[in-house]
Amino acid sequence: MDNSLPPADELVLVDRELAQLDARRSQLLARRAWLVQVLYPPVAAAPLRPPPPLADSTPRGAQNVLLTLGGTLLTIAAVAFTLVSWGSMGIGARATVLAVVTGAALAAPVALLRRGLVSTAESVAALGLVLMLLDAYALHRVALAETDGLGYAAVASAVLAGAWTAYGSVLPRLRIPLPAAVVAAQLPLPLGVLAAGGGSTAFAWAALLTATADAAVVLWTRPVAVRITAGTAAAALGGWALLTGGRLSLVSPWSGAPLLLAGAAVALYAARRVPAFAAAASAVAGLAVLTASGGLLRTALPADWAVPGYVLCALALTSVWRPGAATPTDGSAPAPGATGGGSAAPGTDPAGPAVAGGGRPPHGSGPAAPAGGRLPRGIRLGLAGAGAGVAALGVVWALPPVAAGLLGPVARTTDVWSGEHAARALTSYPASAVFVLAVAAVALATLPRLWARCGALALAWALPTALPVSFGLPYGATLALQLLTTAAALGLAVRPGPLTRGLPAATGRAGRPAEHGADTRDPHTAPREAGPAAPGASAPTAAGPAVPPAPGSGAPWPAWAPSRPRAQAPDVEPGTVLGWIAYAGGLASALSAVALALDVRGATFAALGAVLALLTGVAVLGADARRVVSAVGAVLAATGLVFAVAAAGGFEDRWTALALLLVPAATAALGSGAPRPVALAAEVTGGAVGLLALGIAASRPAFLALALALGGVIAAATAVRPERRRFASWAAAVLFLLATWVRLAVWDVTAPEAYTLPVTVPALAVGYLRRRRDPEASSWTAYGPGLAVTLLPSLPAAWVDPEWARPLLLGVAALVVTLLGARFRLQALLVLGGVVLALDGLHELAPYVVQAVGALPRWLPPALAGLLLLAVGATYEQRLRDARRLRERLGRMR
Repeated sequence: MDNSLPPADELVLVDRELAQLDARRSQLLARRAWLVQVLYPPVAAAPLRPPPPLADSTPRGAQNVLLTLGGTLLTIAAVAFTLVSWGSMGIGARATVLAVVTGAALAAPVALLRRGLVSTAESVAALGLVLMLLDAYALHRVALAETDGLGYAAVASAVLAGAWTAYGSVLPRLRIPLPAAVVAAQLPLPLGVLAAGGGSTAFAWAALLTATADAAVVLWTRPVAVRITAGTAAAALGGWALLTGGRLSLVSPWSGAPLLLAGAAVALYAARRVPAFAAAASAVAGLAVLTASGGLLRTALPADWAVPGYVLCALALTSVWRPGAATPTDGSAPAPGATGGGSAAPGTDPAGPAVAGGGRPPHGSGPAAPAGGRLPRGIRLGLAGAGAGVAALGVVWALPPVAAGLLGPVARTTDVWSGEHAARALTSYPASAVFVLAVAAVALATLPRLWARCGALALAWALPTALPVSFGLPYGATLALQLLTTAAALGLAVRPGPLTRGLPAATGRAGRPAEHGADTRDPHTAPREAGPAAPGASAPTAAGPAVPPAPGSGAPWPAWAPSRPRAQAPDVEPGTVLGWIAYAGGLASALSAVALALDVRGATFAALGAVLALLTGVAVLGADARRVVSAVGAVLAATGLVFAVAAAGGFEDRWTALALLLVPAATAALGSGAPRPVALAAEVTGGAVGLLALGIAASRPAFLALALALGGVIAAATAVRPERRRFASWAAAVLFLLATWVRLAVWDVTAPEAYTLPVTVPALAVGYLRRRRDPEASSWTAYGPGLAVTLLPSLPAAWVDPEWARPLLLGVAALVVTLLGARFRLQALLVLGGVVLALDGLHELAPYVVQAVGALPRWLPPALAGLLLLAVGATYEQRLRDARRLRERLGRMR
């Protein structure tokens, strides 16, 4: 039994239910608004007040400025009183004033500190220190005027340093007395040496001893201001002492060496106790040791071997750096777990309780010595850096013979094939430069680093380049050595395997290999390992990353939040880098050898032939862009050989131009079997040589036409290859056309049709084929260029031609073109043919029109013009419609 309601009744029931729901919703919304108003009564908005003006300075800053100004004014007044008014008072008054003012200035800070006025106490204490200086000056002027000024200043500065130290120790809240005591302590020893008449060496020793005391203050005192002052003074006085020792090592090595070695010992001790400055301090120590040892060694060697002696000492110093050893990065102690003792216990810190508890270890305690008695990493880095710097300076000193051997042949001072050789450069330069290059190359070759291997390769190439200059080798030996250097460098560029022995397979951008055992997991999937897990956080498992810590566990958010992975630098193949360096050296040696070989005819042929063979071998056996560059160089070497043969055979320019066409012909023939980049580079270079040949043949038009035709033959032969068909076919057509034009010009042909018809016929044929393949192609693209090449130049020629044959033939041709355009609805043919036909007919009718106009009365032309304007005006709308219709018809044409 079906109990469903009819659709009309059911619709009424649904509408009634929806109306009840809307009414109930309105009641609930009104009740909600009332409840919200009861629970959350509206609060009156606070009136907007303008923000208070910002103060330009804080109260503390203003107070410091006032105290500084006040102390400065009092100091100026005290100085003026001492220097100006002192002589007008008796001895009793002087003593009373000194005692009262100085005692008051030194005692006042005690009371001020009790009241918490620290800044005021600082200002008054500074005034007291200045008064003590004035007291010392006054004492010398009044009571000790006969004593030596330098000696008195030395004693006074020592007394003041001690007094100020005691004063600052009694009142440790004052920050000025102790640094002032450090400054005063710098004067006793240097001034005492000067008072005793000591020379520069004694003064340097006094400065070094003072700097040593300053270093002790830096290591064993706590106030930061005292350590900064002492460190600055130690750097200044120690630097002066070392500079003096360096100067003495040049004039008196046995006097300067002890000073330099003592300074180096102090710097090394400071580097060991302060790891933060270990690299800089040890670098200074290394330079001092090198200066001392090199100076002593220089006394036992000839003058030419002084620089090699320094280089040997520097290379010996760099041996302290052993890159393969795993050492702590801070030079302190091995990391937990690295010494076999296991990791530190949870909740403890390997540095000790003081550090683990957030405290700071006492300054100057120093790190523990590395296991095994090895030097810390920072010290080794500084010493090796100093040695490397000195060795690099030695290599720079040895580079002038390399530059002379490489660039000397390029700067020619003699004629080509004259048999004369340019004067040698740097004849008085020490021959020991070659020894420096050899030793540096060997030292770099022993390091298993890419950058070191690159430097060793560059120095190994520079060594035979400098040999002829350093030892004065004869011409033949010099040329043979340069060719051998070229062959060896290019051979290593093709097969760089021997150069990469001992190097990792790939390195980063910085040239450092990946460390053994480094984590190579994907940073996007590997969990972050940031030390011990935070309390409340679950450790990472194989199922996924660590779970975030629970709220309130005390663990910071970044402890488990994933970090953005760092971008990894792309790996660099050592063979590629070393191959390019060897290739660059080979090219430089090849250019230098060719330039040197131009002195003798036979040497020129030998050098060009050898370079051609070597570059061809690199183009065949090499890799990457070196093949392309070698192909270009081989083509240029072949061009040089052609020039050399032409010069040796006494060819005229026109025959030389024809001989040069052998180069593009050879590149086109060999390009079919070569890889595409190599073939393209060789063919482009051959084309450039062909253009050079055309330029040489331009002085003889007949030979120019022949050269153009031969070039067209070469281009046409190249067009047989599918990948060169498009460009080579057009190039062949252009060359043949230019050859035809030049030949016509040689034959004194002046008719323009002789030059344009050879272009029009193939152009129209190409356009016809284009329209057959693509019926939608525009007639202007297909036929426009071909027709314009002949019709447009022939029209001016017909206007100036007094004969009737050219205008008649041009009119007939234009009529045929116009009829073809109307028949096949081709816009280009119709427009070009119609315009040329109209202009040609106007030219033919112009004489008769002129005669007719001359025979008419003078009033008739204005009358005819008026009638024409009236007719045009009367039929203006009709003419517009005709013009639109004509434009539409032309627009529908192709």
